[in-house]
Amino acid sequence: MKRFFPAEGSTRAVWALVLAVGLAMTAAAAPSEPPARVQVSWAPIDQLSETRNNPPDRGWLRPDQWMKSLGDRLRKTADRILPPGQQLQVRVDDISLAGRLEPLYRPGQQDLRVMKESYWPWMNLHFVLLAADGTTIREGDARLSDGAYLRRAVAADPNDPLRYEKRMIDEWLRAEFGAKN
Repeated sequence: MKRFFPAEGSTRAVWALVLAVGLAMTAAAAPSEPPARVQVSWAPIDQLSETRNNPPDRGWLRPDQWMKSLGDRLRKTADRILPPGQQLQVRVDDISLAGRLEPLYRPGQQDLRVMKESYWPWMNLHFVLLAADGTTIREGDARLSDGAYLRRAVAADPNDPLRYEKRMIDEWLRAEFGAKN
C-alpha cells in the first residue's frame, strides 16, 4: 500500500511551507497603510552629481544609505512642521554631499571624504504643498546650499556623516513651511 504522507524527515519542510504560504496570504490581505504625509522621491541615481563625481562603489557611505537617511530626515522634520492635513511631495533632482571623495590607492581601502570650504553641500529639489482636499497650496523649485558649512556649529551628532546636509534640509523646511510671524 502506498502512503501519501511525507517522509518523517520532510515533515518540517512541509510545515514551513504551509506557514510561509499562510503568512504571505495574511500579509496580502492586510489593509495597506495610507500614503505618507510627506513623500520624497529621487532623480535616477546616475543623474545625480554626487554619484557622477564619486563612484558609488568607492566610498564607505553608499548612495542607498545616504538617500534613505536624508529622505527619512526630510519626512520626519516636515511632518513636525506642516500643519495637520497638509501634505508635501518633494523630488530631489540633484545633490552633492559635503566634501569630495579622494581615492586611496591601497588594496582593500575605501576612498576618503575630504572636507574643504570649496566642497560645500547643495541640493536642487522640486516641491508641491497640498491641502487636505488635494488642492495645490504652493509649488516650486528650491536650491539649497551651505557654503559656510565648516564655519557653522552643528547641533546634531558630530559623528553623523550627513550632519551638514541634514542641517541644510532642516533650515530650508523651517524657512519655507514653518509658522510665519
